[in-house]
Amino acid sequence: QVQSVESGGGPAQPGGSLRLSCVASGRIFSLSSMGWYRQAPGKERELVAVITSGGSTTYADSVKGRFAISRDNAKNTVYLQMNSLKPEDTATYYCRQTFLKVEYWGQGTQVTVSS
Repeated sequence: QVQSVESGGGPAQPGGSLRLSCVASGRIFSLSSMGWYRQAPGKERELVAVITSGGSTTYADSVKGRFAISRDNAKNTVYLQMNSLKPEDTATYYCRQTFLKVEYWGQGTQVTVSS
């Protein structure tokens, strides 16, 4: 069974930092594309960052230069380092694992940026 568990969310002040972690189970992690998505109240879920099995990364324009996605295949973990946080980064952040076009989602972790 494949499942993902996110952690690291919480409150943060504008300009602050948080690091999200997503531990994915299963033997397919190293072959999977891993992504972070977010959904704010009343808005659609949107892509934040993706890292392929080969290590290539893609970022939403709104987070370029502030967020960094990375992965540790030995730990079945993908990270999202979030710096220079803004109030508009407030959302529930979800981890998505994609393998052979099948998606597996975590339960989400809440990030709230407020002074």
